[in-house]
Parts: sequence; structure tokens; C-alpha cells
Amino acid sequence: MTRTYVLGIDSSTQSCKALLVDALTGEVVATNRQPHPQGTQINPKRWIEAMEASIGGLLHRASALSIAGQQHGMVALDASGEPVRDAMLWNDVSSARQARELSEELGGAQETAKKVGSVLVASLTITKLRWLREHEPDNARRTACVLLPHDYLTWHLGGRKEFFTDHGDASGTGYYSTAQRRFLPELAEHALGHAIELPRLAAANELVGQTSQGVKIAAGTGDNMAAALGLDLKPGDVCVSMGTSAVASSLVERSVHDGSGMVNGFVAAGPNYLPLACTLNGAPVLDFGARMLGVSQQEFSDLALSAGPGAGGLTLLPYFGGERTPNRPESTGVMHGLRTSTSRAEIARAYVEGLLCSMKDAVAALENATDVETRRILLIGGGAQSEAVRRIAPQVFGVSVDVPQTSEYVALGAARQAAWALSGKDEPPLWDIADPTRFEAQHRPEIYARYAELREATEGWK
Repeated sequence: MTRTYVLGIDSSTQSCKALLVDALTGEVVATNRQPHPQGTQINPKRWIEAMEASIGGLLHRASALSIAGQQHGMVALDASGEPVRDAMLWNDVSSARQARELSEELGGAQETAKKVGSVLVASLTITKLRWLREHEPDNARRTACVLLPHDYLTWHLGGRKEFFTDHGDASGTGYYSTAQRRFLPELAEHALGHAIELPRLAAANELVGQTSQGVKIAAGTGDNMAAALGLDLKPGDVCVSMGTSAVASSLVERSVHDGSGMVNGFVAAGPNYLPLACTLNGAPVLDFGARMLGVSQQEFSDLALSAGPGAGGLTLLPYFGGERTPNRPESTGVMHGLRTSTSRAEIARAYVEGLLCSMKDAVAALENATDVETRRILLIGGGAQSEAVRRIAPQVFGVSVDVPQTSEYVALGAARQAAWALSGKDEPPLWDIADPTRFEAQHRPEIYARYAELREATEGWK
């Protein structure tokens, strides 16, 4: 029987990953990766170079492809389709002041969240438009169209004909209504100072073009939306990704509008919604703890597991880089409960528990914003490779914790989207995603209670 293959592309901040996948089963048959330049402002043509290098040996085998890209990045093009400047990435915080000012102009945090699903922060595209207007007025005047990173790459592969995006990635721009599921071009115009062309919104399962080789192209989506597809996230699941930062996301049936700013109310790749809460401090907290104790990550994990729950009364607030959930941008890390009898194992345990409690704050924010109780945690990312994190997590979260096999879930989700669009069906294909390893343990609510007490006691500290 002839096999049909699809290509999933993940154009992330660090690199471009490509997976060639069996469209019927989801089996990954080939992979490739190319690095991206470092920095928070990147020439988008470098993304094209990395993508073409990563798919070069795979594209001819695929029937369809889809691109998932880092969210929020501003790709400003002139009337001829050329970038007017380097793309400003999600992690460029130059527009923090503009985020505050735009929020006030739109009626404050509550009203802004009602309009666009999120309180404006520097990562969102609309704030970068205002920054461009104020700091580079000539480039702002030359800007005729604004795309997101995955839109730019989709447009390039499709022969640079029509601009497309999907509802999921569009929901992170700040000029899209998650309640009405449409662009609000008047907000983009308000930020930049003149009207611009925005890409056509396509359905998640829509084919929007084809490459010069005849490979069909799906609409693509944002990286978080693709990861949810790759993990086959269901209502009641919460995905906790522990990377450089830590992200908790869930799939729900209605749009979310959290005026506190703790939850971004994004749209999923499909009919549902994907609210997301992010903390600034993720897996590097574990790296820092291991360095402080002068041990390897494996030794650090072993130490943490050798101490009892609660770390002998030691509690860590892991806000080493400031924090976003809760919003404490100028805060620092705090360790409380040190005694002369405190052991190295208890210190290691406190680092792991503190990081997990910080993530529970993000999960709690999701639950408050959605009124959906968490049934299980899907734990992914670099931090999920720690045995201590895996075994202590269910004690903190109070539900079972599933750790899927290590995989490129964003690229896999993009491949699933390509197979979905190629099939012409209403639902994505049911792939046999490998069973995760489940971790269960007695719930220890006192761990989080002591952490929460310290968090409240230190409010206002720097």
C-alpha cells in the first residue's frame, strides 16, 4: 500500500525543525533541524534559509505541509513584500511602555481583555506596531502589511501570492477579537497610525496553496496551538511545559477574558480555545540549584528525592528573573526556613517544590479563568526530564501527572494539521500517540500552602 506523508515544520525562536510523518498513523519517518540566529530582532529571511535547509531532503516526499511558528513576532513588509526592518520577536520587551499606554487607550486592562482576550504585554504584536511608529517613523510609514512568523514562511512557500494566517496565531496579536473570531484592523491602525493589510484568516483544516513542487500547504498556526494538536490535548487536561520559561495551557470550549493579565485567552487550532498562563522561571531554576550545590543534574535529582515532602520546612520562591504569574517584574528569589540542621538534600528538594508550586500558580490561574477543574497534567519540556520533578509533581498538583515520550510536539502538531487539511474532514486524524508514563503520589497540599503563605508575605519585595 502506498504511504502518504505530511511535513510538519516548527519555526521556533531557536531553530527550525521538520518532521516527515505518515499521514495515516502519525509515525515519524524522518527529521531535520537547522539553527536560527540568536537575538530578539532577526532578519526574517534567515528563517527562510533555515526552513529551506531543514526541509530540503524531505519536501519531495510530502503530499502536504504545515508551518507552526513562534507567536507574536512582528514581520513588517513594504508594498513590494520586502521586510522594512528586522522582525521583532515575542521576547523583545522594548515595547513594554507602549503596552501600558495602549491598554489605557483601549479602556484599561479589563476592557482590553474583553476586546482581544488578553491584557496587553510587550510580547503581543500590537505593542510592537506602536513602538515602530514612535521610534522608527519612516519604517512605520513604509509598512503596508504585517505578518506573524508562520504567515511569512507560509506566504514564501506558496509562491508569495496571498497572505494567510489562522485564528490561533492571530489571537496573539492584540488586534484580533477572540469572542468574535475576527481581526480588528482598526486596532492595528490605531497602534501604527495608518491602515495596513492583514492576512486572510483561514480555518485550521484549510489548504491555502501549494509549493512550486505541488506540495499542498495548510494554514499553519502558532507554536502553542500546534503543541496542543501534537499532544492531542483534551478538555480537562492541562499541559505544563517546563522550558526556559514555564507555560500552562488548557483546551476549553469558550473564549477566556482575564482582566488580571495572568491568563492569555488564545484561540486553539480548531473550534476551541487555548487559554495560557506563563511564568518567567522554568527549568533554569533546577540548573541554578544544581550549580549552587556543585552537583550534576542527576545528582541534584537524587538529592531532592532523598529528602521528605516539605523539604524539612524549607520553602523557595523561584522568582530569580522577576515573575509574570503573579506579576512581580522586579522580584528576586527568596528561600525561607533555613536552619543549621538544613541538609543539602532538603535544599535540592526545596528548589524542585518551589518550581512546581510556581507552576501550580499558573494552573490555578487557568482554573479560575475557565471554571474547568484540572483532571490531569501533561508534563513536557526540558524540566520534565528530571526524575525528581516527575515524582514530586503529583504531590504538588494533586492529580496524576503524565509525561509523554520526548518528541517535537510543535512540529508533530503541524504535521497533524497538514494531514487534517489533506483529508478534507472536520476532525484531525486519530494518530496512535505513544502512551505517556503516568506518575501518581499522595497529594501534599501543605507544600503549596506554605509556598502560598510565603508568596503573600513577600508581596511588594524587590
